[in-house]
Amino acid sequence: MSGGRNRQGPVGIDELLGRVRDGYERIGPQEAAAAAAEGALLVDIRYASLREKDGLIPGALVVERNELEWRLDPQGSHRAPQAVSHDLRVVVICNEGYASSLAVASLRQLGLHRATDLTGGFQAWRAAGLPVTL
Repeated sequence: MSGGRNRQGPVGIDELLGRVRDGYERIGPQEAAAAAAEGALLVDIRYASLREKDGLIPGALVVERNELEWRLDPQGSHRAPQAVSHDLRVVVICNEGYASSLAVASLRQLGLHRATDLTGGFQAWRAAGLPVTL
């Protein structure tokens, strides 16, 4: 190997997403709503401009993507009050279900083994007719 590169060459984002998603089961909007009703934490990582434009999922914790690991690490000094355990069921929601998959991979590396994401993201939630506040 030269320069520390993998012999197989670089991985594109589509392949990376596939690898990440093979490691857990993603859920749809109805499953996410049911999980929340059973105590799962919905976490909205969308940009502020998207939240302002499209609204919010009632009860979801809003955490900017660049703060996610610090806010959800149960051992972290900057954790959100809801981040009580590595056993916490977390459903990460981005706009369309792409960035959330990468966020889940990061949370799982922190030991949040029940973290998953919403297939289709916020747009799928809204299209399913689930509650949104403007």
